[in-house]
Amino acid sequence: MKREKDKFEQLLMESFYAAIDAADPHKVVAPHIPTTFAGDVIVVGAGKAAASMAAAVEEAWPEKELSGVVITRHGHSEKTKKITVLEASHPIPDQSNLDATKRMMDQLDRLKEGSMLLALLSGGGSSLLSLPVEGVTIEDIRKVTEDLLKSGTSIDHINAVRKHVSQVKGGQLALAARAKGAEVLSLIISDTVGDNPSDIASGPCAEDFSTYADALWYLSQAKVEAPESILKHLRNGARGAIPETPKIGDVRMRGVKNKIIANSFKGLQAAAAFFKEKGMRPVIVGDGISGEAKKVAQQVSRKIRLELSKPRRKPVVLLSGGECTVTLTGRRIGKGGPCSEFLLALALELEGNPIYAIAADTDGVDGNGEAAGAILRPDTMEKAKELGLDPQKYLEEHNAQEFFEKLGDLFDTGPTRTNINDYRVVLIP
Repeated sequence: MKREKDKFEQLLMESFYAAIDAADPHKVVAPHIPTTFAGDVIVVGAGKAAASMAAAVEEAWPEKELSGVVITRHGHSEKTKKITVLEASHPIPDQSNLDATKRMMDQLDRLKEGSMLLALLSGGGSSLLSLPVEGVTIEDIRKVTEDLLKSGTSIDHINAVRKHVSQVKGGQLALAARAKGAEVLSLIISDTVGDNPSDIASGPCAEDFSTYADALWYLSQAKVEAPESILKHLRNGARGAIPETPKIGDVRMRGVKNKIIANSFKGLQAAAAFFKEKGMRPVIVGDGISGEAKKVAQQVSRKIRLELSKPRRKPVVLLSGGECTVTLTGRRIGKGGPCSEFLLALALELEGNPIYAIAADTDGVDGNGEAAGAILRPDTMEKAKELGLDPQKYLEEHNAQEFFEKLGDLFDTGPTRTNINDYRVVLIP
């Protein structure tokens, strides 16, 4: 079903691209490239923005002898001339991830004293970088990742587990480079709340704040039965039989720099400036509004009701970012993700109120669906009833993308080749 987009819907969609533009690797990478560095440079990286970041490095350093390997999600690649781009599976890793990560790590063999490892990291890198410790298979990693994602466990808890069964994450990429005497510069496009380098792509070049014991605890809290190989490794680590990941103050991490070059807040600021130019009053609610999608919808709805109760001389726009999660329950699991589920829950919370809204994942893919997210209109629930759609049933079946697809209100961007977390806007005319 196709529907005409009115002026407010057009503004919502245009604002998304304003936020994305603030995190475009071709604009944000160049100012941070150490173009005066005289030694050899090996480029590695992983994430949904890794390919475009690599292309941006080549643009900024046209005369530099460059080589390396970066890994991105299938379909998120970009043409490069010097740096090899490999595609792998996301969010559940498979053999392609293992093969790609091995090829990337092979690049470190060419590092030496006086050279530099330039790491290009962005959201999605945690799944893409899959090189498990000895005794753990990629199938084991695949299973525990899938089970943790289904459980609705927060991403930092998932990453704590992944870091402690990896040869790359939790600062171990940087340690491998430092062991060769190389400097390490990590340029990061953040998709996490708080912008901590340890959280983004599971922190391959950053000190780790979690422990083996934490990883075991998070698995038990999520009620996930991990493969015995993983449990054995974590238990050995917890009792001190295996060295921990590097922590704050670890002398081995000297010579490592991590720089956040784009994040959710900068994207929200760009979108707010866009709305202000259009004569509206933008309000940035926050870039760290996270949690179960349905509960976040309840939280945001209270703020909306407050604004609806106030007199307005101009349209008000509430902008927020963060990272919602979805705990999969019920017999039937449909199509969608945290953004579309948030929007459907918001529609039920605010039925009858004259609002517009958009919720979309800035990488262009929301959960297991094909679209970035969806758009909510004042007549969404009315149209749903006309089509015989039961919004509550679609919500219970985690099938929000199909709900909005039937209404003609999906927001499909294709891969954006960047990633600064969820983007949510509510427009009150």
